[in-house]
Amino acid sequence: MVLKANTDHWNRERGPRLETVVFRNDLDPAEALRLVCDTEGEVDIVTEVSPADAGRVRDSQHARLVTTDAMRLVVGVINRDHAPFDDVRARRALNLAVDGDKFVKEGFGGYAYSTTGLTPHYAAGRAPDLEPYPYDPGQARRLLQESGYPAGRPLILAALPGMDGLADLLAGDLRSALGVEVAVVVIPEDDLLAAQHSFVEKVLPAPFDVLLFAWFDLTSDAPAAFMHSWFYGAMGAFRAGPPIPEFDQILDRYVRQTNGAELNALDEQMDRLAHTQALSLFLCAPQALYAVNKHVSFVGHATTFEVAETEVSEGHWSRRQA
Repeated sequence: MVLKANTDHWNRERGPRLETVVFRNDLDPAEALRLVCDTEGEVDIVTEVSPADAGRVRDSQHARLVTTDAMRLVVGVINRDHAPFDDVRARRALNLAVDGDKFVKEGFGGYAYSTTGLTPHYAAGRAPDLEPYPYDPGQARRLLQESGYPAGRPLILAALPGMDGLADLLAGDLRSALGVEVAVVVIPEDDLLAAQHSFVEKVLPAPFDVLLFAWFDLTSDAPAAFMHSWFYGAMGAFRAGPPIPEFDQILDRYVRQTNGAELNALDEQMDRLAHTQALSLFLCAPQALYAVNKHVSFVGHATTFEVAETEVSEGHWSRRQA
């Protein structure tokens, strides 16, 4: 896809700063990364760089690594239909059983932030006094036992395709801290669509205790409008368990609110409820990573990929050729 600049656009202050932008969708990620790191003239920006490849970009002669605090989440969806996870003590036990610092370091190379709820610390509407659940294996095991977790029952940890490494990392913490067997089930790519339909439409009981899930938000101004409502609302596609009346009461006020400050106060209430009731296994907010040609000035956005502010210096290959 080729985009040509609209030089007659009214917003001259914002741009355009580029004459032509070419989106190449015919390259696999490895080839795109090679082209931006090892060559010039083929690829200037690669999106969705894996943390495992961050070092290669940092060491590149031609590219630099750009990190953006993005509205993205990795979270464990807790199935509250499965006893004893209808008990807040069991859900808190899950959160206390995970070493968040290790999960961020080993799972994301440090390019992520531990979360207290569904709202990253850099977004509006986050409760400022909340802290991530601490890593406390002793307390986690006590709470799970108090909730009546059956002896010998394996915990079923499901994961989306491509998240098997993170699932294994998470399972290791849960086994060690809780003293239970953890069965990891990675959904095959061919079965993903059917599994999504079953989960979203609630046509069959969810077969997992915890689902390792990656999701994103469409706004950083009012995060609960998209994120919390999908995970906890009565109509939420990703809700696993019965409706939560207290949450839906807040959400009913939320959808009628037009004042930004009041909206964020309700954002905070929803995130506080999610945290105190441990409605999910709160893990981290990964950063968005980009490999960018060193002669390209690129601004990352929290929710979208945009090139309106992007420009190239005199040393860029296109200007040298010209």
